[in-house]
Amino acid sequence: MKRAIEHNASASRFEWTEDGHLCILEYVLSGSTMDITHTLVPPEAGGRGIAADLANAALDTARENGWRVIPSCSYVAVHIRRHKQYQDLLA
Repeated sequence: MKRAIEHNASASRFEWTEDGHLCILEYVLSGSTMDITHTLVPPEAGGRGIAADLANAALDTARENGWRVIPSCSYVAVHIRRHKQYQDLLA
């Protein structure tokens, strides 16, 4: 299922609510560099691919805007290593 992840730019995060649980990926934008700092999927919503969908939404947004990416979040760092199509975004 393709989730319609929301980009809440004013809060510098991507969001999805699953069964009443807010799932987020947070970032800091400095010029044209997106530092992805944190991904949080509560245990109650885990195991459904939500973190991957949040990461993909953030990385696709970075590509669309011409931003470079710093994966400070360990989950996103591994995600980029596993998904070669995003490695060219690395700052």
